[in-house]
Amino acid sequence: MALVLNDRVNETSTSIGTSQTTWTLAGAQSGYVSFDSGIGTGNTTYYTIHNQGTDEWEVGLGTLSSSTNLQRTTIISNSNGNTSPVDFQSGTKNVFCTYPASKTIDMITTAQGDVVYASAANVPAKLGLGSAGQVLTVNTGATAPEWATPSSGATEGFAVAMAIAL
Repeated sequence: MALVLNDRVNETSTSIGTSQTTWTLAGAQSGYVSFDSGIGTGNTTYYTIHNQGTDEWEVGLGTLSSSTNLQRTTIISNSNGNTSPVDFQSGTKNVFCTYPASKTIDMITTAQGDVVYASAANVPAKLGLGSAGQVLTVNTGATAPEWATPSSGATEGFAVAMAIAL
């Protein structure tokens, strides 16, 4: 369905291992809301799992497949320093909604004039500043923006107006 983010979504779980791609959630912690009420069944969200009292953690993208099951879809970062599922040991884990730093615009925009767009679902990308006189268009595959020199007949004022409208 949709990517949903929400504040104060925090539950516990006692699921273990790496083969456990679907985590059983045990309910909202006091003062927080459940994934079901904050994210909604069928929706995707960014999550963190942290095994209390250990250095085990994982940040990823997951889908709430039922009111109490979070499917770990994509691992973004973890305590092992890679993108594989963490082999969580026994114990109580905090499972909460987060927004990974690597997905923020601040982490991908590095130069003045960059244009930020989605290169795939939930994947931010940037297009560097074009040259003077160029206009923003869509590439021939219709998959990303690109800079182009306006075709003959287009006036500079028209090209600037179109670039601003995009």
